[in-house]
Amino acid sequence: MSAEILINVRPQETRVAYVDGGILTDLKIERKTSPTLVGSIHRGTVIRVLPGMQAAFVDIGLEKAAFLYVGDIREDVDDNFLSAVDREEPLDEGDDDKPLSHASKTPIQDLVKEGQSILVQVSKDPLGTKGARLTTHLSLPGRFVVFLPTVRHLGISRRIEDEGERERLRKLVQKINPSGGVIVRTAGDGASEEMLKADIEYLDRLSKEIFKNYEKKKTPGPLHTELDVELRALRDLMSEDVTSVWVDDVEIHKKVVKFVSQFMPKYKQNIVLYEEKKPLFDLYDIDIEISRSMERKIWLKSGGYIVIDEAEALVVIDVNTGKFVGKKDLEDTILKTNLEAVRETAHQLRVRNCGGIIIIDFIDMEKESHREKVLEALAEELARDRARTNIVSMSQLGLVEMTRKRIRPSLIKTLCEPCSYCEGKGYIKRKSTVANEIFRELERDADMLINKKTNVVIHCHSEVVDWIYEVEGESLEGIEKKLGRSVAFKIEPNYHLEQYEIFFV
Repeated sequence: MSAEILINVRPQETRVAYVDGGILTDLKIERKTSPTLVGSIHRGTVIRVLPGMQAAFVDIGLEKAAFLYVGDIREDVDDNFLSAVDREEPLDEGDDDKPLSHASKTPIQDLVKEGQSILVQVSKDPLGTKGARLTTHLSLPGRFVVFLPTVRHLGISRRIEDEGERERLRKLVQKINPSGGVIVRTAGDGASEEMLKADIEYLDRLSKEIFKNYEKKKTPGPLHTELDVELRALRDLMSEDVTSVWVDDVEIHKKVVKFVSQFMPKYKQNIVLYEEKKPLFDLYDIDIEISRSMERKIWLKSGGYIVIDEAEALVVIDVNTGKFVGKKDLEDTILKTNLEAVRETAHQLRVRNCGGIIIIDFIDMEKESHREKVLEALAEELARDRARTNIVSMSQLGLVEMTRKRIRPSLIKTLCEPCSYCEGKGYIKRKSTVANEIFRELERDADMLINKKTNVVIHCHSEVVDWIYEVEGESLEGIEKKLGRSVAFKIEPNYHLEQYEIFFV
């Protein structure tokens, strides 16, 4: 099936959707007020070592101290960065798309000391009450490879399954003989020696520049930041399957074209500036899908449903038959509901970007063959997931334990905040989310207002109005320009924060 990438740009928010066969399969949302830190490299100062936890807190210039676990610390962390890897040492080959385990047997108190300066990379964004997680094992992603300046490791993406191609890529990397480790990404499938060499040499130069900046900088702070979300998405998602990349902002379109022309020139003709009046995400009803994915209960086509509850480090999914009564017998009804729930569960995990430990409570099945069928279907669906997943087992009660790699906050954590109305027991949409929903609805009404002498009045909560005037002034100005008239707001003291109404008077 053909796929498309949609890049929707607003002054304070950029959203990137990957649509495969008309279905949303990946979603990235980044706001200027809270950009992701994953991949950024910092000069840090160890402020506290906790032998009892075998971890350390590190100041990297953020409001909250970051967390460094002993397993993420190089044994040679004190060595000069540029000489940390012996070029003469042979590449340590592996079949996985990640370097070998970094687990250290040396106690953390023997590896780092309070007040020590270290070079670290953010591996996970702050989540809940936890600070960012760090590692001293740096990795720099390129188009075809991930460069590992501190190890001598050669890995090939698991998604490249052809053994002949895997062997060809191994020999090419060994021939190039990089100064550090290399993991060939899925996009490297079919890449020539020149492509791999150019990617590796660029990342090698970048790593040396980072270390020079580390030597110059004397206080905790950033040395290197990752690409913006739209460029990062193209680097990671662009492939032969993608027929079009739609961008609805002129400046970002120029930026994307420049990036693609430099790193992926054969895809340059696929970049299209979207200039239609209909909002870009409405092409595939993506906003409706996003709203659906923020619900706790998700209905299945058969009449069954799943309930998704997300805790800080655990996601629980409960499967129910709901209104589905089946046609043959109870076992057949249960199997069909569970199989449909498998497809929806895998889809929701991708769209919501759920991570950590995941427990799926399937409806109990008596037949072993039915349990195997459900597990096989789940494994098949998860194989399409770009995040690393691992299915552990299914218990006698039908509980499936699995994990999914989590790097950035989930959709719920990104778009929602703890509810002040229920003392943090649930969620409400952020003021920025409600404001953007108002703007998108006004965009849809733009055609209707042409040649009509009507005023636009928005009835909503005072906090939403304050947010729009304080933060979204540029967005409001753009909407008014598109509508050809000013937009007025009327504060409704009794409205819920998420509630609003648009009147044309």
